[in-house]
Amino acid sequence: MSGRNTALTPPADATAPVRHPDAPAPGELLGAHYEHCFGCGEDQPHGLHLESRAGEGVRVTAEFTVRPAHQGAPGLAHGGVLATALDETLGSLNWLLRVIAVTGRLETDYLRPVPVGTVLYLEAEVTAVAGRKIYSTAVGRIGGPGGPVAVRADALFIEVKVDHFIENGRPEEIRAAMAEPDQVRRARAFEVNP
Repeated sequence: MSGRNTALTPPADATAPVRHPDAPAPGELLGAHYEHCFGCGEDQPHGLHLESRAGEGVRVTAEFTVRPAHQGAPGLAHGGVLATALDETLGSLNWLLRVIAVTGRLETDYLRPVPVGTVLYLEAEVTAVAGRKIYSTAVGRIGGPGGPVAVRADALFIEVKVDHFIENGRPEEIRAAMAEPDQVRRARAFEVNP
């Protein structure tokens, strides 16, 4: 896209992304990485409850329904909520690479309003990897995969170690996540940008 920020342009030595052999299978529901996550967590009453599915290659799809709690202008989704949906979808790509990463930069374009009650269908893919930097792009369509494009984003994620969360998160949430008896749920709490 012309006029895009050069920080979101992969360097010449970037490589094509490679799906990890242990990544979820295409079509598999990824599920919430953390039940209190505003984007995907089931324990957030006003959250997006976004559901992501693994796609082919290093791609995912996701959906969420815009509810009254998500509005900015009367009857329309708040732009920050739409950016959150894009960020959550882009972050779920890291499950396919099997890395822990956080958002370094997110640039969002708003192309049309998204009414309350709308199902926003999102598609995202990793376009390149350069060291710890992961470049990706996403688009959100109204109503389904063939619907009109409402939002799109380009993003840069930075691979981090779990210490990033342990050292910077609120201690009580970190302790609760680390004390989770289910080993899989404990690990997943830190797999995606919270």
